[in-house]
Amino acid sequence: MHTKIAAAAALVFGLVLAACGSVKIGRINSDPSAYYRQTVRIEGRVVTSVGLLGTGGYQVDDRTGSIFVVSRTGVPSGGSRVVVTGTVVGGAQILGRTVATAIREERHKVKY
Repeated sequence: MHTKIAAAAALVFGLVLAACGSVKIGRINSDPSAYYRQTVRIEGRVVTSVGLLGTGGYQVDDRTGSIFVVSRTGVPSGGSRVVVTGTVVGGAQILGRTVATAIREERHKVKY
């Protein structure tokens, strides 16, 4: 009985740790349907950003690819290193341009 509980606890712990890791942007871009409507965490450098009154968008590059992030909580400055958590969406509008795959931000943190 104790062995089964310990095994189940180890499995849950392993799944939680795996969920905390960052996904490479190149993986999202290579198979967007696998990540569609999934919450992901990415890390990278802000390439471009545009914001107005706390909303906007920015592009993050992690050297495996780049992806647009739609934000309603403010936009980090270009050149900033960020960790972003959000949901992968398709057909997002960024500055009047439709992009195939983007992340709708839940939160971001600027790394110094």
